[in-house]
Amino acid sequence: MDRLDAMKLFVAAVDEGSLAAAARRHGRSPAAVTRAVALLEHYAGTTLLLRSTRQLSLTPAGERHLETWREVLLKLDEVAPEKFSSALRGGIVMTAPELFGRLKVMPAVETFLQAHPQASVRALLGNRLVNLIGEGVDLAIRLAPLPDSTLAAIKIGQVRILFCASPAYLTERGLPTMLNDLDQHDCIGLNADSDAELWPFSVVGERKNRVRSIRVHTRLSVNHQSAVIGAALRGQGIICARSYQVADHIAAGRLVLILADFEPPAVPAHIVFPADRAKRGVVRAFIDHIAADLKKELLRIERSIPGRRSD
Repeated sequence: MDRLDAMKLFVAAVDEGSLAAAARRHGRSPAAVTRAVALLEHYAGTTLLLRSTRQLSLTPAGERHLETWREVLLKLDEVAPEKFSSALRGGIVMTAPELFGRLKVMPAVETFLQAHPQASVRALLGNRLVNLIGEGVDLAIRLAPLPDSTLAAIKIGQVRILFCASPAYLTERGLPTMLNDLDQHDCIGLNADSDAELWPFSVVGERKNRVRSIRVHTRLSVNHQSAVIGAALRGQGIICARSYQVADHIAAGRLVLILADFEPPAVPAHIVFPADRAKRGVVRAFIDHIAADLKKELLRIERSIPGRRSD
C-alpha cells in the first residue's frame, strides 16, 4: 500500500466515522484501512486517530494532517478526477454574509463542486442571522465574535474595520487626522433610512484603548455596501468598510487608508456548524475545503494592507 492510497482510506474513515464504512466505500477490507492508518501514523511519528467501539476521533496531529491530505487529494482530483475522485455525494446547505459570500466564499464553493461532480451546494447569501439547526442549514460563515453556543467552530482568520477615501477626494478636501475632523468631510453610510450612522473607533482611555461608537453624519446613504464602495472610488467621500471589501482597491492605490490610529479591533471570522452535521462525509469535506481556501485568502488580505497585523 502506498502513502496516497493510505491517505484516501484515512480521509474516508474520518468522513464515514468508522473503519468498516471506509472499507465499504473503497471496496477494501477493514484490515486494509487499519493498515493505512498505521502506515500514516508511522510516517507522522505520532497517533493520528483514536478508535473506540463507538466512534473515531482525531488527535490534534490528526486534524493537522487531515487538512493537508484533503488538499492533496483535491488537487490530484482536479488533475485526474477519474483516478483520484473520492466520489463524495450529497447536498450541502450553507449561509454566508452577502458580500463576503459573493466575493470570497463562492470561488471556494465552485472549486469544490468542480472536484466533486456528485455533490451539490445551496448557498444562502444574506445578512440575516440564520438558525442552523432550526432551518436545516449545515454550516455558516460568521464575521463577528461568537456567542456561547453548542455549535462547533473553526476560526479562519479575522477581518479589519477600515476607514478610507479616494486619493482625489483627499487631495481636494484634505486628510482627516482626528475624529472631529469628520464633521468637515463628506461621509458615505450604509443606512438608507437615515442621514447618520454609528462608526466604531478605538479611543485612547485612561488605562487602555476602548471601542466607542460615534455618530457620523452621512451626506450619502445607501442600502448596499457595493454602492458605498463605488461612491468612494468616484471621490464622493469617506467610508467605513471591512478589509476584504477594499483590500484590492487599497493595494492598487484607488483608495487610501485614513484614521489608522483609531482603527477598532479586528472582527474574528469563523465557520460554524452543528457537530453532528459534520459527520456526513460530504459536509466534512466541504468544511475542510472552504476553511483551507478562506484561511489563505484572509491571510493574503491581511498581509496586503498596511498597519495592524494578526496576533
